[in-house]
Amino acid sequence: MLVKTANFLLSASDFKQCKPSTIPEYAFIGRSNVGKSTLINMLCNNSKLAHTSATPGKTRLINFFLINNNWHLIDLPGYGFAKIGKKLREGFSTLIVDYCTGRKNLKCLFVLIDSRLELQSIDKEFMEWCSEHNIPFSVVLTKSDKLSKSELAKNKKQIESSLSELWEELPNIFITSGDKKTGKEELLDFIEYLNQK
Repeated sequence: MLVKTANFLLSASDFKQCKPSTIPEYAFIGRSNVGKSTLINMLCNNSKLAHTSATPGKTRLINFFLINNNWHLIDLPGYGFAKIGKKLREGFSTLIVDYCTGRKNLKCLFVLIDSRLELQSIDKEFMEWCSEHNIPFSVVLTKSDKLSKSELAKNKKQIESSLSELWEELPNIFITSGDKKTGKEELLDFIEYLNQK
C-alpha cells in the first residue's frame, strides 16, 4: 500500500468526542517513549504528522488521521507513565479502555514494544486485557536499528517466549525502525490485507 494522503481529523479527550464511523480503524499504542510518533510519521510519509516529544507521555488525547480517504489511523495515549499523577493516569486508562472496547470498526490495535528491552509486565498485562476483551491486536517491535542483527534476533525470541506463556498461537509480530523505515511495507501491506477482508 502507498500512503498518498494523511490528514489530521480531530483530537478527543473523551470517548464521547469520537465521531461515529464505519471505515476501518487501526490504532497504535504503547508505553511512553516507545517511538510511536516516529513510527506513525514513517508510515504516513510525513515527519510532522504526529508530534514527537522529549517528554514521555505527551500524547494525552486520541488523535484521528484519515489515510487515503478510506481508513483511520488512531494515535492513542500511552500507558505506564512514570511522571504523571495517579488521577491523570486513571483518566488515560478510561480513555484507552473506552476506545478499545467501544469502536466496532477497530480492525487491529498495534501494541508497540521497544525491541531493546525484555517484554515489560505492563505490556503483557495490556495484551492479556486485549485478549480477554476480544480486541484484535498485533505486536510491533520498535527501534530495531539500535540493535545488531544477533541482538535483535535474541530479543525477539525472548519476547516470543514470554508471549507463548499466554497464547499457543502468537499474535503477528512486526519488526520496525522509524529512522530506517524498516517494516513500513509489511505493516501497510497488513493493513491493506485487513481492509479487503
